[in-house]
Amino acid sequence: MTTWHHEERLRAVQEAVARLAPARIADLGCGDGDLFLRLAATPFEALIGLDICQASLDRLRERLAKVTVTTARIELRHASMTDPHPDLAGIDCAVLVETIEHIDPDRLSRLEQALFHAMHPRAVVVTTPNAEFNPLLGVPAHRFRHPDHRFEWTRARFRQWCRRAAQSAGYDVDFHDIAGAHPRLGGASQMAVFRIRDRNDT
Repeated sequence: MTTWHHEERLRAVQEAVARLAPARIADLGCGDGDLFLRLAATPFEALIGLDICQASLDRLRERLAKVTVTTARIELRHASMTDPHPDLAGIDCAVLVETIEHIDPDRLSRLEQALFHAMHPRAVVVTTPNAEFNPLLGVPAHRFRHPDHRFEWTRARFRQWCRRAAQSAGYDVDFHDIAGAHPRLGGASQMAVFRIRDRNDT
């Protein structure tokens, strides 16, 4: 995607996190840290980044050394988001920015279990490409935007997955278009914001 799309996506997630007002955040699939660096400039209590690519984590460490960090505790882990992390259970917020599409579809159930049931954050923010927008980006119908993508979902398919996951784990979920709002095709990316359901609402 273009730089503008990427900036819009990061801005949308930052704004969503700010509205949630968490103290502790897990950035799952943090990569080189485009979002992580922005979050680290906020006085959170803790910010934990997970990624399966050690080289990406090394680059993120180098980038962190060059910026002002105001988060009290920073932690980077070489780990998979599809594995349970018991010490992160009940964390305030988990963010997954353009990461789920890199997971094989037959492993998504493992992600759901690890994220929504084992970790069970108070809030979750997920973004993923909107496949309906691909023609406007010049992406041929037989290809994905990135060679490492395992799938790219339409808005209907993404909402179906999110609503089922939310229902099974006790969350409410809202959806937002990111980077554009075509009247028929939506935005270049799509975002779901999960909030744990108050027991009084059940």
